Amino acid sequence: HRDSPENNPDTPFEFTPENLKRIEAIINNYPEGHKSAAVMAVLDLAQRQHGWLPISAMNKVFIYEVATFYTMYNRKPVGKYHIQVCTTTPCMLRDSDSILEAIKKKLGMTQICNRLSNKKKKKKKKKIVASALSQICDCLLPNDKTESEFLSVPAMNKLLSFFRSGRFSCEPAGGLTSLTEPPKGPGFGVRDDL
Repeated sequence: HRDSPENNPDTPFEFTPENLKRIEAIINNYPEGHKSAAVMAVLDLAQRQHGWLPISAMNKVFIYEVATFYTMYNRKPVGKYHIQVCTTTPCMLRDSDSILEAIKKKLGMTQICNRLSNKKKKKKKKKIVASALSQICDCLLPNDKTESEFLSVPAMNKLLSFFRSGRFSCEPAGGLTSLTEPPKGPGFGVRDDL
């Protein structure tokens, strides 16, 4: 970490009373002697509250190594809609460069990021079969079944239009399509002869 005017130990950060209650509930999910395992959930909560993770928030959680290791924690201010595009070889083979260019064109951007709508190149966190992979805020976008099997330039333009119109969820526009009924009980679907 290098101190900057916007990110230094004096950057104001305090958890809200609601989030302090959430932190207590999160920590209580872990057994004695393993309470520190809640660190990633608490860092995520700090980032959701502040929009990014200033060093002062990391000091509240008493962890710097975790926050600097994982790319999911933003250690610099990001825009309201944080757009990330995977640029690893598998995603490039699925035309992630075109998606990156489409984002720049749709948003009228000439540089990699600005404060309103940040985007950054993203290294893939896990194996994804349906590349090219993108992420807007916390919504992972491996593909769009209405457009094609894989995320395409038209699909990305459509998603950006949704965000511009105020839509912020990755749920289907027509409502939920799966997990719409209570789960079946134990043994459901198991053959009688087993």
